[in-house]
Amino acid sequence: MKRKLAQPDMFSNGRRRTLRILGASGLVAGALSLGLPMPAGAATGMPEPDEKIADTLKRLFGNRPLQPAGDRIKFDAPIIAENGAVVPVRVDVELPMAKDDYVSNIYIISDKNRRPLNAQFSLTPDSGKASVATNIRLASTTDVRAIAETSKGALYEVKREVKVTVGGCGG
Repeated sequence: MKRKLAQPDMFSNGRRRTLRILGASGLVAGALSLGLPMPAGAATGMPEPDEKIADTLKRLFGNRPLQPAGDRIKFDAPIIAENGAVVPVRVDVELPMAKDDYVSNIYIISDKNRRPLNAQFSLTPDSGKASVATNIRLASTTDVRAIAETSKGALYEVKREVKVTVGGCGG
């Protein structure tokens, strides 16, 4: 008895790829049925376009000025990152955490990344201290910014150049 070989179809490229395609199709169909706006490229599967640092800052903060942090923010990031895929950063903000005046958000932004906003942390006065730590990905050598936003709308910024020896976002 001869066995007939299956013809190539969308399932022959792998179960994971097929599930990704079906999942994305379901999300797009659901969002469209609810009338939700779609991000650029979502329906086509293409990545979103690059965003320039000025556009990111404008989107997040409008026209509010970024003030130099001075000694208000302690920002720990390596001077040289051996691997851009895993760059540890820590931000400690020395500002009040009172009920009426506190650090409401801490942003970590990388100027040359395709999408500059790496992380946003939202805080409340109950947080006790405005301190966060995480790992970020860097595409190449870039300035990395830590920005603290207070509940009254003030913005304090510190930045440091991090040299990347091995790319992390596709390198």
